[in-house]
Amino acid sequence: MEMHEVSITTQIVESVKTEATEQKARKVLEVYLQIGCLTFLNPEQVKFWYEILTKDTILEGSRLVAEEVRGSVHCSACGYSGGLGQVDSSLPHMLMPTLQCPECNGVVKVVDGRDCVVKRIKMLI
Repeated sequence: MEMHEVSITTQIVESVKTEATEQKARKVLEVYLQIGCLTFLNPEQVKFWYEILTKDTILEGSRLVAEEVRGSVHCSACGYSGGLGQVDSSLPHMLMPTLQCPECNGVVKVVDGRDCVVKRIKMLI
């Protein structure tokens, strides 16, 4: 999964650099990120790659704050709205979200938890 984190973190860094350039920032101080549980991104790995990918850029030394967003679903069959159910995976000590309704086992629509979003950037202008 490490390549997944590298790719997404590269996109995050490039997006923040673009915004900082547009705002004529001298330095990026902090980036606040929301990571949905259904992205299957590891926040610690994102932070690790962020530090590496920001070296020698306007973002170097900035703090990455990553908040994990729980997934939520809606079932049109029974009307359930809420958190995802979980099942044991074949990996030790790992629970995987299921996209079945926890109430009726029907098919659900994902409402939240699929996105990775830069919510706020603190810059020195």
